[in-house]
Amino acid sequence: MTIARPDPVPDPGAARPVPRAPSGLFPAGPPTRPTYREPHPVTGGGVAAGGGAAAGWLLLFGLLGTDVPSYAWWTVIAGLLAWITALVLVRYGDRGVATGVAIVTAGAWSIAAAVVAVRWATSGDWPLW
Repeated sequence: MTIARPDPVPDPGAARPVPRAPSGLFPAGPPTRPTYREPHPVTGGGVAAGGGAAAGWLLLFGLLGTDVPSYAWWTVIAGLLAWITALVLVRYGDRGVATGVAIVTAGAWSIAAAVVAVRWATSGDWPLW
């Protein structure tokens, strides 16, 4: 039979064990580096708002055209203005709205290119000059 001995009282002058340095596998405290957050995060509402605004803008300019060449040139001009606005929004404003503007502008340019290509294929004459 063994008798339980009480733990000895530690000597205050004795060396204490040094705690181990954390390995980094598990977080041991507050992060050592700052966490950066996007000041203007891209949201679905922003993309939809930018797309709707760009669609209205390009539609108004497209309606100024009376024939295929004028429609194509008005669409190119309106698209360039929209892309300049998108670049400004990317730098200083809402990146979601800029994304919507860029997507709709690319779609409008694709439609204008298809209209020009169909006219060119059916008439045999390049319609933009």
